[in-house]
Amino acid sequence: MVVVFVLVAVAVLALLAGVHRYVWRRLIGDTTAKGSLVRRVGTVAAFVLPLLTVGAFVSSRSGVPFAVQQVLAWPGYLWLAALLYLTLALLVGEAVRPLLRRFLARRAATRQAAPVDVSAGAPAVQGPAAAEPGPATDDSTRTDPAPDTEAPAPPVADPSRRLFVARAVGGAAALAGLGTVGLGTYGVLRGPRTKRITVRLAGLPRSAHGFRIAMVSDIHLGPILGRAHTRRVVDAINATNPDLVAVVGDLVDGSVADLGPAAEPLAGLEARHGSYFVTGNHEYFSGAAEWVDHVRELGLHPLENARVEIAGFDLAGVNDVAGESEGQGPDFARALGDRDRGRASVLLAHQPVVIDDAVEYGVGLQLSGHTHGGQLWPGNLVAELANPTVAGYERYGDTQLYVSRGAGAWGPPVRVGAPSDITVVELASPQA
Repeated sequence: MVVVFVLVAVAVLALLAGVHRYVWRRLIGDTTAKGSLVRRVGTVAAFVLPLLTVGAFVSSRSGVPFAVQQVLAWPGYLWLAALLYLTLALLVGEAVRPLLRRFLARRAATRQAAPVDVSAGAPAVQGPAAAEPGPATDDSTRTDPAPDTEAPAPPVADPSRRLFVARAVGGAAALAGLGTVGLGTYGVLRGPRTKRITVRLAGLPRSAHGFRIAMVSDIHLGPILGRAHTRRVVDAINATNPDLVAVVGDLVDGSVADLGPAAEPLAGLEARHGSYFVTGNHEYFSGAAEWVDHVRELGLHPLENARVEIAGFDLAGVNDVAGESEGQGPDFARALGDRDRGRASVLLAHQPVVIDDAVEYGVGLQLSGHTHGGQLWPGNLVAELANPTVAGYERYGDTQLYVSRGAGAWGPPVRVGAPSDITVVELASPQA
């Protein structure tokens, strides 16, 4: 196992080194002069930025002071996103590069082959000089130059043209890659947008028709997203005037000591039937027991493999599967085993992978997060390999599953192709 881990680590490091080398060559090596200031700065950045990325990841798991984590997080995580989209843009540029070279070569050849009007170039000779014959020549002794029978030499690539192509493609790739990261960062920092869905829930009485659950997942408070982000999320939820709030895991990336103040705005959540919380995998990286106690102090009700009756339906919650390492994993029998299956039921479970257990226990609707919708395209393609549903609504037998993209971001504070959201789930009664 250790050997496999080492081999995987070496392969990952080799891949990252190769990608950085490629990006440096296309953006710096091909576009700048040796010894120039720009090349020196670009070369230093090519070494420093990946070190900051490694530092950002390591510091969050090694007990480094929180202030140091904050300093490393912004440049380290943002560079990770920038590297992804710069690489993708440059790979697209590889297809554009030969086309641009060919276009420029043809345009240059066309200009060189254009006919030149020499009739106006020299004045006509008039008068006696024009009529005076030149010295006699003997055609038999005149030697004309031999025709050039050799094929023309292939055109030599113009260094200035090569430089122009490199700078044009590199500049366009940098603009596209960094622009994508900038827009993706803005999307996270402005806060989540509100989505609304209606779910027909078997067994729901007419009296509960129209019951609204505001669900939010993956807020990911940490060295980048802090108290202001929590306030944006709380304001967005309260604006929906929900009957109940469900916080479906991955609230934090850090300890209560570091992030307790950032979570305090959660005390301002307003819902007629209260606010409920279940753990996500990141809580178990951050001291789950302390966080469960802390959210309880803020007025949320943790559902640790537990169930409550709410307005005509059962609301249940299970711990995240990451809790199994601490003996605190999901326990469906405890949460759902003895309930009346004739009643409607809603399950809060951070990861959608537990949907099979929800089906087995006759759950009507499971609300989950965890996937971020992929967060950074094409990350959704990877997320699809590990999750039954990456985002949105799907049905599994008689059990319905809704997966939120989440309200925050893990690692880079960037989302591309997977905008953050909170979702208002309105329950509909078959009797209505």
